[in-house]
Amino acid sequence: MAKLMFAILLLLIAVTLGCLPSPSADNSSVQPKDSTTPGVTSAEATPRETIGKTTQNVMVLKEALEKGGVLAAKGATTSNPLLASAAAYRTSVATIGAMAVDKAIQLRNAQSIRDPKPLNHEVFMKEIIRKGRGDGIWLPMLPYYQEYAWDEKNQKLVVVDFPARKEERAKQR
Repeated sequence: MAKLMFAILLLLIAVTLGCLPSPSADNSSVQPKDSTTPGVTSAEATPRETIGKTTQNVMVLKEALEKGGVLAAKGATTSNPLLASAAAYRTSVATIGAMAVDKAIQLRNAQSIRDPKPLNHEVFMKEIIRKGRGDGIWLPMLPYYQEYAWDEKNQKLVVVDFPARKEERAKQR
């Protein structure tokens, strides 16, 4: 009987300890530290949920580059094998989003085959993304250090990396 009581006690302790948050758990109620990197807010350097999330935010490429952005690499390259699947995910969701946009542009141009005009950012957002509308294109969410941008010159949706956001995040840790 003593062994049974001891086993129950150990089980209760294990269950209780298992319910406590781990010290490394991300506590969303904790506010991010103030930014020390010029041009980057602490909110921009805070990771955001990406899996299963979508966005309709697309920047103007020229403005994104002026804010310190650089065009993201097309391939999923990493020296850390533990991060390889995350890099592949980022690359594939960006590619899928660009494919959806390309298809919508092709449909738009086919409807106005006599006069398919190039899209500026405003027209792109209104006719292709259809921001705020349920029938618009909802792009997969990218990590906090990446954003979508419209390349008006090449008429393509591109992904822009913001290295300063990564730098600020490293300082916050």
